[in-house]
Amino acid sequence: MEALQQFLPLIVIFGIFYFILIRPQQQKQKKHKAMLGNMQKGDKVVTIGGVYGIIKEIKNDTLTLEIAKDVFINTTRNAIGQKR
Repeated sequence: MEALQQFLPLIVIFGIFYFILIRPQQQKQKKHKAMLGNMQKGDKVVTIGGVYGIIKEIKNDTLTLEIAKDVFINTTRNAIGQKR
């Protein structure tokens, strides 16, 4: 019984860390992964480097973004930070 009382504060601290830090991060990763999977031609996106563009073509894991009139760049799906 005394051993349990010694470990109880550690268990409580781990529980607090789980609900404050770990769980929200896992949910954020799930949402981001779902967003990457649902991208379509014509979506407005921002890369993790801060480049704004419109998806013009999707081939497997490579996207072609139009960042200005008749200016295109190729990037990977994982380089997309968010949809606008």
